[in-house]
Amino acid sequence: MKNKLGILVVCLFCQIILGQNGRKPLHGQAVNKTLAIESGYVLNVNANIRTFIGTNGLFDIMAKPKDTLLFTGLAFQSKKIVLTEKDCAEVLFAVSLTLVSNELKEVLVHKDLKVKVLSGNSQKIVDMQFEDDQQSTAKNIAMYSDQTIKYGTDFVRIFKDVKKLLSKNDEVKEETISDMAFIEYSRANFKPDFFTNTLGLKEDEIELFLMYCSNDAESKKHLDPEQKFELMDFLITKNKEFKKVSVSGK
Repeated sequence: MKNKLGILVVCLFCQIILGQNGRKPLHGQAVNKTLAIESGYVLNVNANIRTFIGTNGLFDIMAKPKDTLLFTGLAFQSKKIVLTEKDCAEVLFAVSLTLVSNELKEVLVHKDLKVKVLSGNSQKIVDMQFEDDQQSTAKNIAMYSDQTIKYGTDFVRIFKDVKKLLSKNDEVKEETISDMAFIEYSRANFKPDFFTNTLGLKEDEIELFLMYCSNDAESKKHLDPEQKFELMDFLITKNKEFKKVSVSGK
């Protein structure tokens, strides 16, 4: 009798909790016109839960209107969506995702210029360094750079320039550019082993983690070369929060 009473109390408690947050299972599917999406993550920032994208791009996650969902994966570009009443009322909520552009993924930020060895008597010339010679130093004319990252790309400058072109009323585009600037800037300033070894993240979790961080308004305060240690401290703090995010089944 006591056991049955205990079970009843637990059930009532669960119903009360669910009633308070108003979240219900959201059945969704990540889709792309040219390629079937078979893996990735969906994170509900407000509910602090995440789930996996499985076969045929299907996923299930607890959600309600105005919740923010983050979609990330190795095969597609990250995306942020704020759910509406209509989205939550759908029998199957479809999310269109864009495949990763190889050109974007192949942008590299080098600390030092590496010269390919030729052959014969050219070896001495190849080995020469001209970094302190202003006239012969290689210049990055293709992309903006303040030279704090040698021969690299100044993502903050790009972010500011692109933002000027956007309409003041186009809040969605500004938010997207801001997220991308933070993600790329963080990747450019820290080696991969900082994320995998220091923060203990899996390779396919890094993008999701950076998206999670970019959703915090505090992240925009650290897009400054002089704030690298502050950025590191911010990432370490957010990583502790990220580790507490509940993971639901596929």
